[in-house]
Amino acid sequence: MQKLHTFYSHKIQTYKEALVKIKSQLFISSMLRLVLFVAAVFGVYMLHESMNATIGVIVLSLAVFLFLVSRHTDINYKKEKLLALIKINETELQVLDRNFHKLPDGGEFKNPLHHFSQDIDLFGKGSFYQYLNRTVLHQGSKKLADIFTENSIDYILEKQNAIKELAELPEWRQEFSAIASLVKTETPYDAILKWLENYKPFLSKTMKILPYIFGSISLLGIIGYFVIPLSIFVLLALFIVGLVITGFYVKNINKLANDTGKIQTTFHQYQKLILEIENIEFQSSLLKEKRETILNDAVKTSKIVHEFSRILGALDQRNNMLFGLFANGFLLWDIYQSYKIETWILAHGQKVQHWFETIAFFDAYNSLANFTYNHPNYVFPKLAANQTVLNAKGAGHPLLNPDKSVLNDIQIENEQFFIITGANMAGKSTFLRTVSLQIVMANIGLPLCAKEVEYSPIKLITSMRTTDSLTDDESYFFSELKRLRFVVDEIKSDRYFIVLDEILKGTNSTDKAIGSRKFVEKLISSKATGIIATHDLSLCEAANDLPQVRNHYFDAEIINNELHFDYKFKDGICQNMNASFLLKKMEIVD
Repeated sequence: MQKLHTFYSHKIQTYKEALVKIKSQLFISSMLRLVLFVAAVFGVYMLHESMNATIGVIVLSLAVFLFLVSRHTDINYKKEKLLALIKINETELQVLDRNFHKLPDGGEFKNPLHHFSQDIDLFGKGSFYQYLNRTVLHQGSKKLADIFTENSIDYILEKQNAIKELAELPEWRQEFSAIASLVKTETPYDAILKWLENYKPFLSKTMKILPYIFGSISLLGIIGYFVIPLSIFVLLALFIVGLVITGFYVKNINKLANDTGKIQTTFHQYQKLILEIENIEFQSSLLKEKRETILNDAVKTSKIVHEFSRILGALDQRNNMLFGLFANGFLLWDIYQSYKIETWILAHGQKVQHWFETIAFFDAYNSLANFTYNHPNYVFPKLAANQTVLNAKGAGHPLLNPDKSVLNDIQIENEQFFIITGANMAGKSTFLRTVSLQIVMANIGLPLCAKEVEYSPIKLITSMRTTDSLTDDESYFFSELKRLRFVVDEIKSDRYFIVLDEILKGTNSTDKAIGSRKFVEKLISSKATGIIATHDLSLCEAANDLPQVRNHYFDAEIINNELHFDYKFKDGICQNMNASFLLKKMEIVD
């Protein structure tokens, strides 16, 4: 852990030193623009009697000014990226100290009907998602949530290798995330794709060459004005004709400019992200496959996207009233840029979705790799094809403080079912969530909080946190029955690890005992594998009749009138309950 603190602290110090230099460059850049402005005003004042000299000073000053503005923008971008990198490393230091509850918690991805996410606190305040998530793009966050909930057991080894490789590239991951954090998205990702898919061009192929012809004539006219000299009325006529031609398309151009103005910065930043992916070689098959989706044989995708960003920026220059007026009057600027945008959309618009999805993939996988990097003592499970479903030595929950967490050994074979009893607060629910999260993390390809793990891939389904619904006019008991029915239906068509916590709570104890026993028998007959936690000791008798059932428990002891928990997973049936003791201890009853 100290090594990680040192790494992140060193990065912060390095970036802060670079930031001081960048701020100095920004100050100098601002002063240069001020000096240029003063010099231009002085030059115009001294040469105001000569129209040509005055125009020359203005044109030259404007050209230098635009260069300085562009340079200032580049320097400012470096400053913003350094600030992002500092924030990234500061966040990692905070999370290493278990301070992560201010990070995005993924609450929008909660789904009470999902196979397991609601029951094991995958999303929400203090959730595993909040602890692990470092995505900075909206679609990256959604991709990570999809990875968490897809319940897939395919290509686990490939996922592991991809995460391992990215975990060893902390500088690359941070650079990618810093660039991604600077993406300013005015238009949602899906809306951009829909706009590109449905866009209808309004310019004919004639407009490809007309701006060149008209621009050449205008250039000759301007040269003629200074050399011959040509009458100013010739230039005025050209200017008016240019505005009239542009006017025929102004409605469509305005709409296009309004649409593209909202996505220009997105493509500008995505080009940088694509460039990051292009400039690195991966060894793992999954990362190679994802990288290949953005590679282009003829021209680099980053250059294609950069060109689009540049065109969008060029069209946006029309918002500068002075430039837009003269550029359209003499160069048909808006028509020229609009045609280039339409040509780009026709050539590359259908590929954008794949590029965006690849960026979202790396944004999501960076979080998985970052988690792996921050937990060097966690182990990747060895995938098995035998009867063992999960055999973990020293397993714990990643959200528990490692200094206080009690580790347990877990071994469950295929078609075995554990019945777990125990006193209140003894650790049953934490154990259920630990086992569930181990399965979810293993299927994702993550390393597990354990010393050693052997695992046979299996999907997860749970029923641990059923609630009633006033909106749907459902009782708690009926909601629970629907959930159990869902479990039964699912295991008919696929192989699942089932985790249940105190089922049939909504009925009386006798009915509950009978119903729970029959439900366990139903699961056993379906050759299911899993765990059920209960306070009903009579359910433990199932182990006498069903060889697939094993009894385990968590214990509590009363020592010197105080409750003591060891949180150890033990064989057998719990004999010590603590509800009566707690009622008296808290002076609720006598």
